[in-house]
Amino acid sequence: MKLSRLFQPRNPQFWLLVVLNALSTAISFVLRAYALPLPVALLLAGFAIANVVLGLRIAWRLMADPPGDC
Repeated sequence: MKLSRLFQPRNPQFWLLVVLNALSTAISFVLRAYALPLPVALLLAGFAIANVVLGLRIAWRLMADPPGDC
């Protein structure tokens, strides 16, 4: 597994990984910047954790596959 295999712009999984990272960043910003009611904060935290888990799975898959496989 090589870290350089993570960058595969022709692979749709790469772009999904980019979108998930951007979404996690936005959720983290909202959670830190605003005082949200507890249920909303817990829901957003759950989404952020799910994004991290899904992003790690996609990153693992991208690093394991040779470049060019879609």
